[in-house]
Amino acid sequence: MGHGAAKNILARGGYPLTVLAHKNRAPVDDLVQRGATEAATAAELGRQSDIVFLCLPSSAVVEATIHGTEGLASGLEKGAMIIDTTTADPMVTRRIGADLAERGIALMDAALGRTPKEAEAGTLSTYVGGEAADLARVRPVMECYADTIIHCGPLGAGTTCKLVNNSITVGMAALIAEGFVTAAKVGVDLDALCSVLSAGGADGRMWQMMAPWIREGDDSFLKGPIRGAAKDLRAYGLMAQSAGSAVFIAQAVNQTLSLAINQGQADAFLPRLPGILATLNGTRIR
Repeated sequence: MGHGAAKNILARGGYPLTVLAHKNRAPVDDLVQRGATEAATAAELGRQSDIVFLCLPSSAVVEATIHGTEGLASGLEKGAMIIDTTTADPMVTRRIGADLAERGIALMDAALGRTPKEAEAGTLSTYVGGEAADLARVRPVMECYADTIIHCGPLGAGTTCKLVNNSITVGMAALIAEGFVTAAKVGVDLDALCSVLSAGGADGRMWQMMAPWIREGDDSFLKGPIRGAAKDLRAYGLMAQSAGSAVFIAQAVNQTLSLAINQGQADAFLPRLPGILATLNGTRIR
């Protein structure tokens, strides 16, 4: 996701861009070839930047990147801004934001929606938490990679909305998977069932991204790994627990994803979940 967004900031906006590798060298090498500069540390990146975008695996990595040894906070000047696109823990985001505010550095959370396919095309959606004035300042940069920008409220609100959204959409994927496993076990014509779902109340964006794998074995419409969905469900569960909200269905969905991961399918894209569950139930979708 980060590569696509950064590529479009360069290509569409023409902004000078400094990048920092996390684990995978290939995206960084490509961006450097396109004109980006590579920093050796987060502090060095901060010294070269007025606005910093983070796209990282978790809140723990975000906090270490900002406040760790040679972290961003040690390099950024007063008046700088960090936009964290990580699907993070909103409570941690708000705590980091308070710390940065004391240094005169603004933080916004701007979780990303859709998939790496849309990231490369520059048509992501992003859900923003923070001050409206800060969003106005960075909106032209965001518009390089996102065609849908929704201001959800104060700091943390963007990621909160993303987690709720993902709990619903991933839950739909799990229900679709279970339904097709049952249909296969009882001998339903699965192509006919696909047509039924497309014509009825189950139709929607998640179904339309799952259907190509069921019909044709094509998982390219939702290039999100099962491990990523499970991470988001865990974060949603922690957020709900802190609020005293009972989320039995989301917990059941997370168990389904954990089952798939324990079968060695962590990196499989979510549309393959019906096939994984089918194997465990002694049947086949494809």
